[in-house]
Amino acid sequence: MTTVYLTAQLPDNATTILKQAGLSVHGYMGQGLISHDQLLQEVPNVDILITALSTQVDAAVIAAAPHLKLIANFGVGFNNIDTKAAAARHIPVTNTPYVSTTSTAELTVGLILAVTHRIAEGDHVMRTTGFKGWAPLYFLGHQLAGKTLGIIGMGQIGQAVAKRMHAFAMPIIYTQRHQLDSATEAELSARFVSFDELIQTADVITIHTPLTPATHHMLGADQFKAMKKTAYFINAARGPLIDEQALLTALQEHELAGAALDVYEHEPNVEAGFKMMPNVVLTPHIGNATVEARTAMAKIVADNAVKVAQGQAPDYIVNQ
Repeated sequence: MTTVYLTAQLPDNATTILKQAGLSVHGYMGQGLISHDQLLQEVPNVDILITALSTQVDAAVIAAAPHLKLIANFGVGFNNIDTKAAAARHIPVTNTPYVSTTSTAELTVGLILAVTHRIAEGDHVMRTTGFKGWAPLYFLGHQLAGKTLGIIGMGQIGQAVAKRMHAFAMPIIYTQRHQLDSATEAELSARFVSFDELIQTADVITIHTPLTPATHHMLGADQFKAMKKTAYFINAARGPLIDEQALLTALQEHELAGAALDVYEHEPNVEAGFKMMPNVVLTPHIGNATVEARTAMAKIVADNAVKVAQGQAPDYIVNQ
C-alpha cells in the first residue's frame, strides 16, 4: 500500500480523496510546525510527501526517504524544497498554481485600502484611546482614484490585481521581463514601463513576482529611495523579494508614506521595527487563506498523490 505523509493538517477533502483511493495516510498532528529532526524520522518509509510551504524539504530529508516518489507542495511557491536534489532522484515536485490567484489578489486589494485609508490604524485607535469626534482634518488618508498603481510582475496574480484596481479609477503601469500582448494590455488598461520608471512614478507599488535567485532582493535601499515620498509599498508575494531592513529604514526616514506586508524575509519572524510603525499594515501570510482556495489546493495535492500511486504523471511538476 502506498504511504502518504502530511507535514501539516490539510482541509478534510485531501484526506478523503487519499483514503478513498486506498492510500495509507499519516501526518503531523502536533502544535506549530513540524521540526526538521522529526521530519527526518518520519520519511524513511514514506512513498509520497505532501508538505506545507512552511516546511523545509532539503537534501537531507530527500536522502532519508529512499522510497519517495512524489513531493507535493501545498502552495504556489516551492523554494522550501530542494528541487535539484529531488530531480537527481527522479522525484517530481509539484505545486498548486492558479487556484489561489483570486484570494491573493483580493487580499492585495485589502492591503492597499487598509494602508492608504488607515483602516488598521483606525481600528487600533478605536480599541484603545478612542476618538473625540469627527473633525475636518482628523485622521486623513488618501483616496485611490487618480493615483497610479505600479505592478511588478504581471502574471496571474498581478493581472487579477490590475482587473480589480481598475475599478478604483487608478491608472495602471506594470513591469516585468516581457511585455504583455496589446489585447491583454487593453483588457487590463495597463501600460508597460521600465522597472525604473515604475519605481519612480507609481503612487502605490505592489510586487507579484516568483522568488528566484534573480529576483532575490530585487527591491533594496536604492529602489526605496527612488520611490516617491508619498508612495505606498505592498508585498503579498514572497518576503525575500525585498531587502526588508532597507524597507524599514526607508519608512523610518520618511522616504515612503507607508507599507503593507503579508510576507516576510525571515518568516515567521517579523522585524520589530515594523510593529512600532502605525503606517505599516502587517498580516500573517494569509494571501490564499480562504476556505475556497485552500480546499482547491488540497484537491490538487491529493489528486497528484493518487495519480502517482496509480502510476500516472502528476500535474504541475516544477522540477522537470
